[in-house]
Amino acid sequence: MKKLRSGYTTGACAAAAGKAAAMLLLTGIKHESVEIPFPDGYRVKFKLESLQVIDHVKHIAKASIIKDAGDDPDVTNGAIIEATVRYAGKEQSGDEVFKIYGGKGVGTVTKRGLAIPVGEPAINPVPRKMIRAAVAEAVLESNCNASTQLEITISIPEGEILAEKTLNHRLGIIGGLSVLGTTGVVRPVSAAAWTATIATSMDVAKAAGIDEVILSTGRTSEKAVQEYLEFPEEAQVMMGDYLHFSLVEAAKHNFAKIHLSAMWAKIIKCGMQIPQTHVRNGALEIPAALEFLKKLDCNAKLLQSLEGSNTAREIYGRLLDCGEERVIARVCGAAKEYAEKVSGLDVTVYLVDATTSIVFQTEEEQ
Repeated sequence: MKKLRSGYTTGACAAAAGKAAAMLLLTGIKHESVEIPFPDGYRVKFKLESLQVIDHVKHIAKASIIKDAGDDPDVTNGAIIEATVRYAGKEQSGDEVFKIYGGKGVGTVTKRGLAIPVGEPAINPVPRKMIRAAVAEAVLESNCNASTQLEITISIPEGEILAEKTLNHRLGIIGGLSVLGTTGVVRPVSAAAWTATIATSMDVAKAAGIDEVILSTGRTSEKAVQEYLEFPEEAQVMMGDYLHFSLVEAAKHNFAKIHLSAMWAKIIKCGMQIPQTHVRNGALEIPAALEFLKKLDCNAKLLQSLEGSNTAREIYGRLLDCGEERVIARVCGAAKEYAEKVSGLDVTVYLVDATTSIVFQTEEEQ
């Protein structure tokens, strides 16, 4: 198998663009590439997409970089990340030498619970540090006064459109994307990105005063339970396949209750106590599933009728054909027991089908 290629975060690209624009502003020299420091001490060189002085009178320079996220399916891969740098105006106050602003396509924080205060551009702390460190190098390399004050505006021209493909609106990031990154590097198909989003979603829920959360494995299961419960949007946490992590994280956040929503294949994996439910961690083994059902007191005749099933969905279909809703209920009950054991919280499990309907919930079990 081909080794997946790593890429660079939006924050790293913003920092490199900031340094390039600052160098042009301070020296008048155009560079084809720029090198910046990373949080771990490494240095990385970025190729510039464009670099120009856009206002000679007001002394404003702009640089852009095309983001390369490597082999990660990042919505911002290939997006243009821009930085515009100008000398700070007389209205600049405080001890902050480099003031960072959010431009077109960078969202604004509107809900508490994130790392950035409400009203600020959604540029996270580590990208801010990277931007300031990179621009500080530009000042030093240009032999300028170390106290030179600059304003840096980060923009993502297509950010508002790209943000529609993310969950940013749920986190309270409105009007564009967030500038993220903790290391400057994007690891392909990163579990860290998923789990960080889960934890942040729960932070926002707690800050909004939410006591009960909906943990769902996908949009279909989420939509069904949300329409049924009519909870505030902040209560929805898309956990994907990170079942165990999400249950533990919910406990850390001291929620009063979990509403766990999934379709059959994920529910049976939960009942079988499989902590990570993605198929890449192992397709559901039919013999193991049948052995699990045997432990739920399925009789030999029923088990025999399920032999030869190729998928979890086929097992579900055969159970329905046999009128064995009681077995489906027991599987949901086993999923509830596992979720409560891991989280230590009260859990209701909802089984959702492809028509976005709740076909079973554990509290209704007879």
